[in-house]
Amino acid sequence: MIGVSGTTYIKPSVIAFSLLFGFLVSAIGQAGAIPVKITQEDGRYQLIRGGEPYDIHGAGLEYADMGVFASHGGNSIRTWQDNPERSYVELLADAEKHGVTVALCIEIGRERLGFDYNDEEAVAAQLEYARGEVMKYKDHPALLTWIIGNEANHSYKNPKVFDAINDISKMIHELDPNHPTTTALAGFNGQLAEMIETRAPDLDFISIQMYGDIVNLPRYIRETGYKGPYFVTEWGSIGHWEVGKTAWGAPIEQNSSEKAANYLESYKIAIASNPDQAIGSYVFLWGQKQERTPTWYGMFLSDGSETETIDVMHYLWNDSWPDNRSPQIKSMKLDSKTSANNVQLNANGRYKARVKAWDPDGDELQYHWEIMHESKATQKGGDREKIPETLTGLIEHADTDRVVVKAPAETGAYRLFVYVRDGQGHAGHANIPFLVE
Repeated sequence: MIGVSGTTYIKPSVIAFSLLFGFLVSAIGQAGAIPVKITQEDGRYQLIRGGEPYDIHGAGLEYADMGVFASHGGNSIRTWQDNPERSYVELLADAEKHGVTVALCIEIGRERLGFDYNDEEAVAAQLEYARGEVMKYKDHPALLTWIIGNEANHSYKNPKVFDAINDISKMIHELDPNHPTTTALAGFNGQLAEMIETRAPDLDFISIQMYGDIVNLPRYIRETGYKGPYFVTEWGSIGHWEVGKTAWGAPIEQNSSEKAANYLESYKIAIASNPDQAIGSYVFLWGQKQERTPTWYGMFLSDGSETETIDVMHYLWNDSWPDNRSPQIKSMKLDSKTSANNVQLNANGRYKARVKAWDPDGDELQYHWEIMHESKATQKGGDREKIPETLTGLIEHADTDRVVVKAPAETGAYRLFVYVRDGQGHAGHANIPFLVE
């Protein structure tokens, strides 16, 4: 996946400016790089920062409040691309202010989005763009590692992408001896392990991104025979491509409590179980984004409410739960059915819906219901999606745990959402896809 901002790619017109700006920044001098390296002792790899072991409490973060992240015990973020909405200059400064490090991603071309790795001129221009990025940020004290491209292997056919990654890594090592290099891979298998070994051996370690399949990562590591260190740079919810679907093809989303339980299980099974090789992980997403639904991958709601997945990460990072925890969802039903029952309604019909929720702290719960059109998005890899339209005037008593839903007049696919808030900045959520006939 990629971050909240969606996919853009380097414009050749900015390369010259990037290089010039990079050299200027380097000449002015930022406040000193903190050296980072990877060591191995007794078969166990360890990330060392400033001469001390550095254990990562990481998340993918672009726009969220860095102070809130740090207050939960987070100490490192990973990025996807330099964004005009919040530039790397701003992000690194904010990270340093809160004692947070950054695994900085240099965006490179993706074959599935039209980049041609047989185009030597384009590949050379990309290398020079990367050089400019390195010169701009290599001496920043918040920098932890370089990520060369995000999921550049997604749907790739041309193995030269790994040659380009290796060339960028070699360039980085020439300019910056203080920060290791990696690339973020979509999935992991024997073919990828071979590609890294034969075409990108200059990388200091690899980074792996998986969702529901993350529980199988320890087996994949064993089967491929990979012996080196790795990050898990994206993991979290079960992917929308990995879940069951309704009869009309709508993916069935877990509620917020089911997601939280999955985060905890995934971490224990796939990350904590291999301390010899797993040197860090970054949960996805410390923020909010639209991807099939507005709630599928974000650990926050669009209004900034924290969900139960943040409670879980706080627990994993601090060995204790936060002082105030999020509302928890027990169940949700529409017309006495769950998502697995292929809920089909008659146009303009009236139906009952109910959510069962509770709050661990005894906070009074507040409810909000809404209906959205089912997403028609077909994008892959986390590319930007349009938020489906919300319908109004179809829910009676929308501020209670039991409502009456009037089915839309037009036939088609929809989704009923419920949000349960505690008045303390936390929320639970659930939804049911339904078809109007």
